[in-house]
Amino acid sequence: MPQDANAIRSILSLAPVVPVIILDDVAQARPLAEALVAGGLPVLEVTLRTPNALKVMEEMAKVSGAIVGSGTVRNGAHMKSSVDAGCRFMVSPGASPRLLDAAEDVAIPLLPGIGTPTEAMAAAERGYSFLKFFPAEALGGAPVLKAFASPLPDITFCPTGGIDPEKAKVYLGLPNVICVGGSWIMPADSLASGDFARIEALAKEASALRG
Repeated sequence: MPQDANAIRSILSLAPVVPVIILDDVAQARPLAEALVAGGLPVLEVTLRTPNALKVMEEMAKVSGAIVGSGTVRNGAHMKSSVDAGCRFMVSPGASPRLLDAAEDVAIPLLPGIGTPTEAMAAAERGYSFLKFFPAEALGGAPVLKAFASPLPDITFCPTGGIDPEKAKVYLGLPNVICVGGSWIMPADSLASGDFARIEALAKEASALRG
């Protein structure tokens, strides 16, 4: 099926920032998810970049209020694993035809990544109205998405890649941006030391960025 726009809109509109999580320590999964949810960021993208990513997703999905999705989804096998792990949505770095074909048979929505107007148009032709702009800063940042707004008025974006709190404010001020993805909420030193109170505080700051 094409992207369920209502489903993905309802998820992405819950908070201005989607934490992009790269985590291998399963023991940290639940306390991290609890800190992010408590801070007002319930939508969590766990990337498939570590050996234990699926186990991390399963643990985070047990946290009350957490809406867990998979990131770095690149094929049908990743999609099946995401569903089995309890994910509610999926995010991919790109939007290849084969990937979009595979998504037709998956019940949870996909947020595919694009980097150019041509890629955005190709995804829109397949029924996608919500897209990830990635890697956002490397591709020109907010000015590029601002330029997309007029010729691509039917497409809404979640920019991800190289975004910090100040840049997030600029993106969130654009009419075609529903949220941003970022990892600054989870500093490596905070994770290493188990300082989830700091992560919760950063999440609270991020949750207040819109408006």
